[in-house]
Amino acid sequence: MIAIEAEGLKKRFGNVEALKGVSFKVKRGETFGFLGPNGAGKTTTVRILTGILKPDSGKARINGYDVVEETLKAKQSIGVLPEVSNAYPDLTAWQNLMLVASLYGMRKNEAEKRTVKLLKEFGIYERKDSKVKGFSKGMKQRLMFCMALISDPEVVFLDEPTSGLDVLSARMIREKVLELASDGKTVFLTSHNMEEINMLCDRIALIDRGKIVTIDTPERIKAKVGGNVAVEVSFDKPVRLPRRLNAKKLGDKYIIYTTAVHETICEIVDYAKKNNVKIVSIDTRTPTLEDAFISLLEGTK
Repeated sequence: MIAIEAEGLKKRFGNVEALKGVSFKVKRGETFGFLGPNGAGKTTTVRILTGILKPDSGKARINGYDVVEETLKAKQSIGVLPEVSNAYPDLTAWQNLMLVASLYGMRKNEAEKRTVKLLKEFGIYERKDSKVKGFSKGMKQRLMFCMALISDPEVVFLDEPTSGLDVLSARMIREKVLELASDGKTVFLTSHNMEEINMLCDRIALIDRGKIVTIDTPERIKAKVGGNVAVEVSFDKPVRLPRRLNAKKLGDKYIIYTTAVHETICEIVDYAKKNNVKIVSIDTRTPTLEDAFISLLEGTK
């Protein structure tokens, strides 16, 4: 069954066309990554899916409910962890969770049991009676995750869930995402952390300038870079490598994607000798999701 569906979503803000017909489907129980550079349309898409914005045209459905025509039913089945804190700073952790539970129409005893469970799982039960304004960023993020899960939603939207967090808080949140997936929940994850996306997501959609560039599994997207190996090399001075190598410059390094590793390295060494430059470092690795991300975006320009 389809948990999230976007069909031809379009949205304009003045002269800016934020979405230009965005379409995709997310299966129930799937962890779906949503990637794109700043201004690509990620936030606009999420705001439409969560019922905050109305599209100019197109349809969006959550568990079969139209987010415009059946907004309340759609919202009742989702939990949302925004990038910016939505917890009330002058309320305690307990009060924030009970407030959100009341908005979902949960019974008090059910809400209390769920609140205790979540606060303990996220390691902040001891601070349940402390006001949120005294919480660290990591504690606030864990509390917001609790708020997103208080109603035990079928679909969870996570916007940059580990951004700026300490290592332990980030690991706890990633483990919770994996746990949600194992429980059959649908997770819609936006993040700039490529390693995180690669680790957590079943499929990924890449959006750029309001259009979907590709939708596929992380491994298949990495395979689209072309070449099974990335040769990464740096020199002691600026160089112009032969055009046939199709080298991409990143910082002080050049990256060449190839299936002929030995021949490529030999050609780089020969080039260095003939042009009186020294190789500072040279390494080989499989293409990363970040490589694919950059390559695919360059292909849309």
